[in-house]
Amino acid sequence: MTRPVRAVLFDLDGTLIDSAPDLAGAGNDMRAARGLPVLPLAHFRPMVGSGARGMVGRALQVQPGDADFEALRDEFLQRYEARMTRETRVFDAMQPVLDTLRHQALPWGIVTNKATRFSEPLVRALGLIDYAATLVCGDTTPHAKPHPAPLLEAARRIGIDAGECVYVGDDLRDVQAGRAAGMLTVAAAWGYLGEGEHIGEWGAHHVIESPIELLKLLALA
Repeated sequence: MTRPVRAVLFDLDGTLIDSAPDLAGAGNDMRAARGLPVLPLAHFRPMVGSGARGMVGRALQVQPGDADFEALRDEFLQRYEARMTRETRVFDAMQPVLDTLRHQALPWGIVTNKATRFSEPLVRALGLIDYAATLVCGDTTPHAKPHPAPLLEAARRIGIDAGECVYVGDDLRDVQAGRAAGMLTVAAAWGYLGEGEHIGEWGAHHVIESPIELLKLLALA
């Protein structure tokens, strides 16, 4: 790192936690209700970062603008909310990173585009709420990522300058938001990544293959 880091901020889905099994599960629940066969997790995984839009698209080939998209999106969200803690877990390799940050008294927080309706109970169920310095959700500020507003709000809540934060995420929007906020950006190659530009083309300050590499960047390992 080329400048001091006083806080670490993480995206949620695909960076801090593996929520793909429950998101895909909700999509497959919709298929099962319509007599359609279950699709493999690998079919859904790359689109997890696109939220309900991506999951409904993968499950039923319906896109925004289609006549029944909004109703199907709402159904998906209801099904996901009913099962969102069933299989979702903190990535195994991420837990030692969070433990190290806590032991080093380096605050960390979560900035996600997932709505508070889902994020807060999920973070609480996973035992993260008591350790995260802040949780900024997709509806916390008037704009979601890639706008920098959520990241700037997270820095404000922690009480440090945005330029003293590093933001870790697995989506192009994470890098765009982080850079716009003046933060150091780290792209997480273990995440969902989507199907757009290659991670190496996102413009992140660093690309890491595993969570432990973050500790090395921070000179904590």
